[in-house]
Amino acid sequence: MERFRMIFQYLQSNSESVTNGVYGLLALASIKLYSCFDFSCPCVPRYNEAYGLGVLLVPPAALLLCGLLLVRQPAAALHEWRRPRGRRAKDPAVIRYMCSSVLQRAMIAPVVWIIITLLDGKCFICAFSGSVDPEKFAGFANITPAQVQQLLAKVPCKDDELVRNNTSRKAVSRYLRCWSQALGWSILLILIIAAFLARWLRPCFSPAALLQTRYWSNYIDIEQKIFEETCCEHSRHFAHQCILHFFESMRKEIQLHSFNLHREEKEAGGEESPLRGITAQNQVNKLLQTWYYEKPPLDVNQVTQR
Repeated sequence: MERFRMIFQYLQSNSESVTNGVYGLLALASIKLYSCFDFSCPCVPRYNEAYGLGVLLVPPAALLLCGLLLVRQPAAALHEWRRPRGRRAKDPAVIRYMCSSVLQRAMIAPVVWIIITLLDGKCFICAFSGSVDPEKFAGFANITPAQVQQLLAKVPCKDDELVRNNTSRKAVSRYLRCWSQALGWSILLILIIAAFLARWLRPCFSPAALLQTRYWSNYIDIEQKIFEETCCEHSRHFAHQCILHFFESMRKEIQLHSFNLHREEKEAGGEESPLRGITAQNQVNKLLQTWYYEKPPLDVNQVTQR
């Protein structure tokens, strides 16, 4: 469990290469999942559309949530958006940059799933076989509308007895597959063009503003990470002091078991304690509340003077 926690924290680090690697692995995982997925259309009216669209859209939603869960930037962006103004102003441009950067990377795996599904065509055929106009195909003439819907629902099941010898089944299947592949290639082309324009044209309009937003976006993420590390260190010292006072009568035995009491005595001799004078639970809660509601301004000189 401890090893898993360390791996999870490493994946949530601020390193851009690690973050890109996580999203790349999710994209590869989406391809592997689809290749291992055994798609089986129910071939029943009213159920085909729900099943086909579910396979097309539900896994991308799950992959999107996984992409937002594995990295720490979404939590930092949400915290920055929801926090009170306090003594530090909030920059909407930085929040938009953080959200857009996270969503662009997290959408890689879902988009890969959708494009692969559309290029394969099975989900599209299953979902929209009942929506085809039967008048475009001669094999559905001279039958009742109920029989037409039954036959159209059986189009994805080529081994079914009702459509095995029907000449129009293959025509409907090819028709829907062409639409599915055309839609998949169109989405891919649109995304490539949009990525090209965002990558090369955006820095040309406001390069200085882009540098500023990137800098403060990284600052917010790193500040949150350092704050969590400082809280862990402070809580460790606080727990250490509480345990030492609880076992005050066993001070010599604790010293023999390497509790590093010489550090406490050295701090009492003149060095500043890591607890910064905080010795009670209500003081800790007040400190955390102050940090949340009144973050200090981004002015090192002002902080030093205070």
